[in-house]
Amino acid sequence: MGTMIIDGQMVEYTDEKNILAVIRKAGIELPTFCYHSELSVYGACRMCMVEDKWGGTITSCSTPPKDGMEVWTNTDKLKKHRKMILELLLANHDRDCTTCEKSGRCKLQEIALKVGVKKIRFGQEKKEMPIDDLGPSIIRNPNKCILCGDCVRACQEIQGVGVLDFAYRGSNLQVTTAFNKSLQEVDCVNCGQCRVVCPTGALMIKKDIDRAYEALQNKNKRVIAQIAPAVRVAIGEDFGLQPGEISMGKIVAALRKLGFDQVFDTAVGADLTVIEEAEELMDRIQRKEKLPLFSSCCPAWFKYAEQKHPELMENVSSCLSPQQMFGAVIKEQLKKEQSSDEKENIVIAIMPCTAKKYEAARPENAINGERQVDMVITTQELAIMIQENGIVFNELEDEAVDMPFGFTSGAGVIFGVSGGVSEAVLRYYYKERNASTLKSISYSGVRGMEGVKEATAEIDGRIVRIGVVHGLKNAEKLIRKIKKGEEKFDFIEVMACPGGCIGGAGQPIPQNENVRKLRAKGIYKVDKSLPIKRSDDNPTIDALYNGILNSNRHILHRD
Repeated sequence: MGTMIIDGQMVEYTDEKNILAVIRKAGIELPTFCYHSELSVYGACRMCMVEDKWGGTITSCSTPPKDGMEVWTNTDKLKKHRKMILELLLANHDRDCTTCEKSGRCKLQEIALKVGVKKIRFGQEKKEMPIDDLGPSIIRNPNKCILCGDCVRACQEIQGVGVLDFAYRGSNLQVTTAFNKSLQEVDCVNCGQCRVVCPTGALMIKKDIDRAYEALQNKNKRVIAQIAPAVRVAIGEDFGLQPGEISMGKIVAALRKLGFDQVFDTAVGADLTVIEEAEELMDRIQRKEKLPLFSSCCPAWFKYAEQKHPELMENVSSCLSPQQMFGAVIKEQLKKEQSSDEKENIVIAIMPCTAKKYEAARPENAINGERQVDMVITTQELAIMIQENGIVFNELEDEAVDMPFGFTSGAGVIFGVSGGVSEAVLRYYYKERNASTLKSISYSGVRGMEGVKEATAEIDGRIVRIGVVHGLKNAEKLIRKIKKGEEKFDFIEVMACPGGCIGGAGQPIPQNENVRKLRAKGIYKVDKSLPIKRSDDNPTIDALYNGILNSNRHILHRD
C-alpha cells in the first residue's frame, strides 16, 4: 500500500499497476485510445499524460505508481497537449461522421467533444485508401484508423493470429495486413476481436441488415429466426439494461414485430450437439483413438485449426455447430410439414459472433447446394433493426418461441459461456438427475473466466480429463504442451472469444471481464430457471430422433 497526491488530493493505492488505474480509482476519468486493461501497455496515443510537480509530463498508463508521487491531471499544459493530439488525429481522419456507422458510439468523437476541440487547424494530406469489404464478417476502413494499435495487439495477444500490424514509417505509417491484402486473403479467422477494441469506425461488422429486410418483405419467403443463447444476456445493453439481464422474451416479441414468421431458440441445436459430441467422445475413448477430441462449435477456432494445425483436423469433432445443426433441422422439418407450400424457407441466425457469418457461407455447410443458414445477423445488427423500426424494446411484453421447437434445456443454454459445452457433456454422462450432481459438475473446474481450465470426471469407471480454453493464443499454448507430452486430455473445448460466445464480436461494446462475468451470470440464471437440465431429457430432442433424424442423422455432421 502507498499514497499518491492527485490534483492536490491524497489517494491510497494497493495493487494498481499504473498511475492511470490510481487516477480512475480517485474518480477522475482520463481519456485514452490505446489503453485496454486486458492488453499489453502500449502508450502510443499520449492522451493519458499527466504532469508531475516539476512540470514534466509522463504517460500514466505505462508508469507504475510510487509512494509520495504527486501528479496533476488537467493543467493548461495538458489540455493544450490533448487538443493538439486530437487535432492531428482528426486532420487525417475521414470525418464524414453523419454517415459513419460508429457515429454516436465513436471514442474519437466522444473524446473530441469532452476535450473541447472546436476547429482543426491542419489540412488533410493523406490520400483516400480503398476499403476492404471482401470478407464475410469484417469491413476494414483504413481512412478511419487513428493508429492506436489496439487491433494489432488484440489479434496478436488474444488470438495469436497476427494478421494486422504496422507498416511503413513516419507520415506513411498505417495498420494493414501483409502486402495490404484483403482480410479474406490472409489467415484472418473472422473472430472480430480487432473490431471489439477499435475506438473508431476503422473496423466494423459486415452487416446483412438490408438482405434481412429484403427477405422479410418478400411474400414468397417464409423467414425463420433462431436465437443463440448469448444474445439474450447482452442485447439489452443497447437499450439501457444491465449486462446479464435476460431479454429472450423481448427478443422474440421484437422479431415478430419485424415480420419474422417463426422464432426458435438455438439452444435446441446445442442440445443436439451435446448428444452427438458426447457419443462421439465415448466412441473414441472406447476405441482409444484420435484423442483428444476437440470441440467444433466455434467457427473461428475451426478455421484456425484448419490453417495452423491441419494435422489435428482428425481430432476435431465431426459435429456441426448448433447454428448449422439447427438450421438443417429447421429446413428438414419445414419440408415435411409444408410439402405443398411453395414458399421458400429462409433461416436467419441471430448470433453473438462475426465468424458465424463465415461459417454459414462455407460451401460444405450446404446440403444439395442449399444453405442451411441463409444469413447471420449479429446482436448489434438486431439492435439496429429494432431501433430503425421504432420498436420500444424495454416496453415489449415477453413472448415465447414457437413450436415444434419450444422446449430447451439448461445444458443447451450454457453453451453461451466458456465451459458450457463441457458442462453440458458431463451432465449427459452422469445418469443421476439430482441437484447435488449438477452442483458437483459446476464445481468440477469447467466454470470461470480463466483462459485455460481443467476438469476431471469419472465416467463408466474411467477418469476422463477435460480442458476448457478461450482465446486462440491460449489454445495454441495448450496444443504445444500436448505435442510435447506435457499435457494429456480426452476432450478439449475451444472458444475463440474471451469468455466464450458472451464475449463475441457481434455483442454490444464496451466489453471487459466484468461485463462478461455479468453476462455469464445471466446465462447460469437462465439455466437455473429451466426445469430441464440435461439435453437428453428435452422432449423436443427425443421427438427429432424418432422423427426427421431417424434416417437423416448424417445432416448433423460434416462429411
